[in-house]
Amino acid sequence: MVKNSWMIALMLTATVNAGLTHADDWPQWLGLNRDGVWRESGLIEKFPEQGLTAKWRVPVGLGYSGPVVVAGKVYITDYVKKSGETGNDPGTRRTLVGEERVLCLDAETGDTVWRHSDSVQYNISYPSGPRATPTVHEGKVYTQGAEGNLLCLDAATGQVVWSKDLKKSFNAPTPIWGFSSPPLVDGQRLFCMVGGEGSVVVAFDKDTGKELWRGLSATEIGYCPPSMIEAAGVKQLVIWHADAINSLNPESGVIYWTIPLKPDYGMSIMIPQKHGDFLFASGIGNVGALLKLDSKKPAAEVVWRGRNDTAVYAANTTPIIDDAGILYGAECRGGQLRGVELSTGKRLWETFAATTGTRRGNHGTVFIVKNGDRYILFSETGDLILAHLSAKGYDEISRFHLIDPTGECFGRDVVWSHPAFSNKCVFARNDKELVCVSLAAK
Repeated sequence: MVKNSWMIALMLTATVNAGLTHADDWPQWLGLNRDGVWRESGLIEKFPEQGLTAKWRVPVGLGYSGPVVVAGKVYITDYVKKSGETGNDPGTRRTLVGEERVLCLDAETGDTVWRHSDSVQYNISYPSGPRATPTVHEGKVYTQGAEGNLLCLDAATGQVVWSKDLKKSFNAPTPIWGFSSPPLVDGQRLFCMVGGEGSVVVAFDKDTGKELWRGLSATEIGYCPPSMIEAAGVKQLVIWHADAINSLNPESGVIYWTIPLKPDYGMSIMIPQKHGDFLFASGIGNVGALLKLDSKKPAAEVVWRGRNDTAVYAANTTPIIDDAGILYGAECRGGQLRGVELSTGKRLWETFAATTGTRRGNHGTVFIVKNGDRYILFSETGDLILAHLSAKGYDEISRFHLIDPTGECFGRDVVWSHPAFSNKCVFARNDKELVCVSLAAK
């Protein structure tokens, strides 16, 4: 009876949320359901030979964080540097002095609606701006800055509702590549990756900022956002820190299960991806595993662990799994986009066309979004690509140079920010501008 009541409540909540959220909104990391799927139709089938025309372009500051789009407004975070150098030595922290900002823009015109700004000193590697994409929910904007400033702002006005300094409140050290995990809202709770002893993850009341519970300890918190799954009829909060994947009771923080999975350099980044009764995660150092979720109780076991000649080891981006059980993701070491058979880890094909372009490159990056029977890819080169992906391979339909790469990685010019897709448009940013381009069919 309890289980059935929970299911009824879940369906009612989904119905209410559907009424509050536009179907074409992109309110958080990886879209409406955090699954990398864009569900709008009426979109262009192929890019015209003359290319696409931007609806608008507006200046922005430094940042790796992606934009989000809700109810005709675009929200984005950036950093306006006043002093310091942004050189990208992956093992060296650099100090910048400047302003970390949250911007709200009109989605149709790019005009500024409001701006919130805080003086923040960075002491991190790759210091070019905030990492965590904002989360917008029920009239509030939640942002986590690169140095651990957690903000809840009124979405209409930009006024501060509540805020937390995570480093001071939880004695949490700043990771070498900064706080990077977009907050997750579920029910009345806001889940954040924090750090410090016993507080790898903290649940706050989303409206007041009151701490509800804290949990887990690890050598490092890593860079992976919290995520929510259902298995065995039970909601489970999935936390992948630098040492292990963990399943927790979202109401209390009690641990259901833990599977060791320790990537190099504390780089747990991708959101573990659920497909049926399976959960996949991987990271740098050929560290990856497919887990089988128990159907009767909250538990998991390892089906296979990766080897040098299997799987795909994700770094900057979260892979996506299609209905046929084929995994598509970018390889951290070589930079290839790979197609992998999820059930076995067998590599089916690979290409550089959608990542670095033509050559191997550490942390070659492509952001992958599914739309109907095709995929929209955003390459680190700044190209927007339409393609079919399947077990047979990568079939490119067309591409358009959307925005110039302004960052640098291992001698390559890169743009490492996930775009947003909403209102039949793509919204993409680099360290200089935010651009909106229509993808509507004519």
